[in-house]
Amino acid sequence: MKIRVSAVQYMLKNIKSFEDFAKQCEHYVRTAQEFGAEFVLFPEFFTTQLLSMGDGQNPLTINELPGFTEQYQNLFRTFAVQTGMHIIGGTHVIRRDDKLFNVAHLFYPDGKIEEQAKLHITPTEIDEWNMEKGDSFRIFETDKGKIAILTCYDIEFPEIVRMAKAKGADVIFCPSCTDDRHGFHRVRYTCHARAIENQVYVVVTGTVGSLTNVDFMRANFGQAAVITPNDIPFPPKGIMAEGELNDDIIITADLDLSLLYEVRAKGSVTTWRDRRTDMYTDWETIEG
Repeated sequence: MKIRVSAVQYMLKNIKSFEDFAKQCEHYVRTAQEFGAEFVLFPEFFTTQLLSMGDGQNPLTINELPGFTEQYQNLFRTFAVQTGMHIIGGTHVIRRDDKLFNVAHLFYPDGKIEEQAKLHITPTEIDEWNMEKGDSFRIFETDKGKIAILTCYDIEFPEIVRMAKAKGADVIFCPSCTDDRHGFHRVRYTCHARAIENQVYVVVTGTVGSLTNVDFMRANFGQAAVITPNDIPFPPKGIMAEGELNDDIIITADLDLSLLYEVRAKGSVTTWRDRRTDMYTDWETIEG
């Protein structure tokens, strides 16, 4: 089975209305549709663009972003239904029990919406935005197979991707948002590591551009990529497609799931099959 995926390098820029945001999102969605994509990935925190509607006298803060949740969800549900695509609508900040969570949203073509809260949150999210980490992880069933959504920092923790693969996920979608080269490469290198360790595809993208009046979103460094295991019959560098750094662009690639099954069975290395589970039984008791 093959899956065609697109990933959006979302160009953050100041806007004046929700309609401006909707038009920009529709541009990317329609572009992906023209390429025949079945899954479209938007980046983490791209809805912070809505906060740029504030001004110097009345700036909007992260605490006000959940107020846009209904509009955001209705917009992307409509996109998914109209185009027949699965849309990973990046992440959006929601409020539950008076707490803020950074939540990835999966919009199905039938109008269903599923959520995956970010599990590992960064010091900025904790100290500056007073966010809470998610406490549950799930795999999403689609008519093209099982997928997982792990947001940015989540991909830097190998255990959670092992869990995703063990539960049957062949594709990991990673919406990301990084503000400099260090953060970008941490996410990018660990995406490659997770693809090699688990013999899965990883689709990653990030925000680009700048929001000049939104705290902690003034700098963005991003690039979309479709990452594969490093083995024949995949590209030697494990990169099926990638965008131009920090450009406003969308990339598209076909994921052949049968190739994953092939390398897991008889690849140059069989990292998933050869993991030493006999030595992992007490891993949680090891400290250091």
